Amino acid sequence: MDIDFPLILVVLTFVSGLIWLADIVFLRKRRLAAVEDDVAEEGARKEPYLVDLSRSFFPVLAIVLILRSFLVEPFQIPSGSMLPTLEVGDFILVNKYAYGLRLPVLGTKILDVGEPERGDVMVFRYPKDGETNYIKRVIGMPGDTVSYHDKQLFINGRKIESEFVVRLPPIEVRREDLDGVEHDIFHTMGRSGAAGEGEWHVPEGQYFMMGDNRDNSNDSRYWGFVPEKLIVGKAFAIWMHWESFISLPSFKRVGGIE
Repeated sequence: MDIDFPLILVVLTFVSGLIWLADIVFLRKRRLAAVEDDVAEEGARKEPYLVDLSRSFFPVLAIVLILRSFLVEPFQIPSGSMLPTLEVGDFILVNKYAYGLRLPVLGTKILDVGEPERGDVMVFRYPKDGETNYIKRVIGMPGDTVSYHDKQLFINGRKIESEFVVRLPPIEVRREDLDGVEHDIFHTMGRSGAAGEGEWHVPEGQYFMMGDNRDNSNDSRYWGFVPEKLIVGKAFAIWMHWESFISLPSFKRVGGIE
């Protein structure tokens, strides 16, 4: 079972803040009064351990909660669906305010800042369970008609051009121009694209997502659209690469995400 870290962070912040506030409003006055009356034992004059712990951790937890919920959140790439743009083991930073400020855990938007644009690399919650974080590229905007046939992408009837780069069997690398956003994509040589073929009309308030590793991506071609309410944020940078605990972290891939 996946750990709901945002919920745990919210609960810890709330509980530690509540304990600290209760001490300030009620308990501290009693301790001071007891000391002044010289009736408290030595142990009772000290700040309780739980209060001391809450006072120390609440500011840290609150700062982390604010940064993670409204500004920037780190993620690790667990699969190769976004190759070659993102590799397994990349640690990325996601802009949480690019598409509007949202309440932690609930995901309710409280302030409109911007909307996803075609070509953005976006993190969202998987529509089938509403919990698992996925990362793909925004292909279809609300109202678009997206079609994919014989490994060729069309948007509103317009062919999306891609230029051959290199063959690295079993992979063919192409450079795709998605409304001015240029990025490399992978095609697996000898594999039919029939499984991912079709035509889709994107409803209002939803988005059509695809992985850059076109023949090895579980995306909107198979499970449908991403509602606006499930958007997490825009991926904008790689800050570290660490494939496994038996390898050393690397910073060679540090940089922006196309």
